[in-house]
Amino acid sequence: MNIKKSAIIFNGFLHDFAAGIWLAAMVTIVLLHNAHVAHPEVVALLNSLERLFFWWSVGAMVTIMATGAGRTFTYVENWYGPDAERVRRKMLITKHVILAVVFAAGYFFVWSKTFH
Repeated sequence: MNIKKSAIIFNGFLHDFAAGIWLAAMVTIVLLHNAHVAHPEVVALLNSLERLFFWWSVGAMVTIMATGAGRTFTYVENWYGPDAERVRRKMLITKHVILAVVFAAGYFFVWSKTFH
């Protein structure tokens, strides 16, 4: 396998991995926030962890966007045939619109938990 194909595969892996990190960071922020509400004696420690996970999620989001842009340039047209590709493109556009809303809602939700 040549280096270009390896880079394309690595880019896709990194894109998916960063998406997993983003989601895990969001869940962790919520769990940490719930823990520090229940145990006020550890607020200082948990607040710093919430902020750490928040900034990790921002790094993951930047990685998602950068590698997603990379995927745009390595897209193979008509891989599944013209009819299937039309459906695939519509589904990809729909997925990305939904994910943009999910990302925005996720940050809206955790912002007040992280920076209160």
